[in-house]
Amino acid sequence: MKILVINAGSSSIKYKLYDMANQSELAAGLIERIGEEQSEITHQCNGAVTRLTEPVQDAERGVGRLVELLTTIGQPPPLADPTEVTAVGHRVVHGGEAFSESVCVDKHVLETIAECASLAPLHNPANLAGLNAAMKILPGKPQVAVFDTAYFQTMPPAAYHYAVPQEWYEQYRVRRYGFHGTSHRYIAMRAADLIGRPQPNLITLHLGNGCSMTCIREGQAIDQTMGLTPLEGLVMGTRSGDIDPAIIFHLVRRGLSLDEVRTALEKKSGLLGISGVARDLRDVTAAAKNGNTQAALAIEVFAHRARKYLGAFLAELVSCDAIVFTGGIGENDSAMRTRIASKLEQLGIALDPSRNEQRSSEPFRISTDTSRTGVWVIPTNEELMIAQDTAKLVS
Repeated sequence: MKILVINAGSSSIKYKLYDMANQSELAAGLIERIGEEQSEITHQCNGAVTRLTEPVQDAERGVGRLVELLTTIGQPPPLADPTEVTAVGHRVVHGGEAFSESVCVDKHVLETIAECASLAPLHNPANLAGLNAAMKILPGKPQVAVFDTAYFQTMPPAAYHYAVPQEWYEQYRVRRYGFHGTSHRYIAMRAADLIGRPQPNLITLHLGNGCSMTCIREGQAIDQTMGLTPLEGLVMGTRSGDIDPAIIFHLVRRGLSLDEVRTALEKKSGLLGISGVARDLRDVTAAAKNGNTQAALAIEVFAHRARKYLGAFLAELVSCDAIVFTGGIGENDSAMRTRIASKLEQLGIALDPSRNEQRSSEPFRISTDTSRTGVWVIPTNEELMIAQDTAKLVS
């Protein structure tokens, strides 16, 4: 069984091909700048990297091109023919309240994804374009939608309701949905295996350009930092995370348009907004080491917000089996892990400095053996989670 995983964005398509007999990755790639005069393609297969620059007008051409690459590059190529693809799994950002698990795509699913576009206008239309392209390029092949929001449908009403007029929820579906669900679900499953508890109490931190934290009780998500959209919660690369909503009214009264405020909160805030340097924590850290005080402040704000949510989720759980870091920052930045999770011995959390300095593609523990709550680094693999869901549904 060969499963193709597609993550279609507004101007890019990420893809991976898996052999589910041993869950091995056969090929992977990224098509960027779709719709521009020249697009950039990076394709990896058998350890070799192929880079191409050519026009890719839209999602349909992008999916068609990646299928061509999978059937032509490699000795031999991972696909002798497109018909060898058993099924296609798609990342879909927003499923609203309609989906609590991954589903095979039919007309109703496509319509519901389109309806949820008002909740995720930057993502769902692009995800839908990828789905429609795959159905056209690979006709007759099962298509599976894996939703970022599905994992959080177990959150209780007290966690997902905002304290706003009830008709906003009833008429406009204004509530907290949570995101990065595929990543949080994957690392929660890995953590359960590693600590030997099938239904553990966990706090999982996905820290990258986008950042979120999930509170998991007895194996089910009960709270999450992101809300109606991925803008709420932790400080991120370019997103503000939590703010006083009155800031928006204040800025509009001072002459900014709603579009200007929205663009600033989503694309010009976070680490980039405070530091004025970059959205990548590595660049911000380098600037801070060179004496940039705003970069140093950005790092402190990032850690402060994460630490505050960590404390809140510890209070929700009372007893926590493990805290898990993942994502580009969570997996690779030992200094940030220290800022967030150190000096918490009275809460049962004790980091081991030498363990924390490790770098590995495999999970590793960074807490002491005597720490009441284990602290782990577990590399995420959202694409494999999507492939597993897809294989399960079509098998």
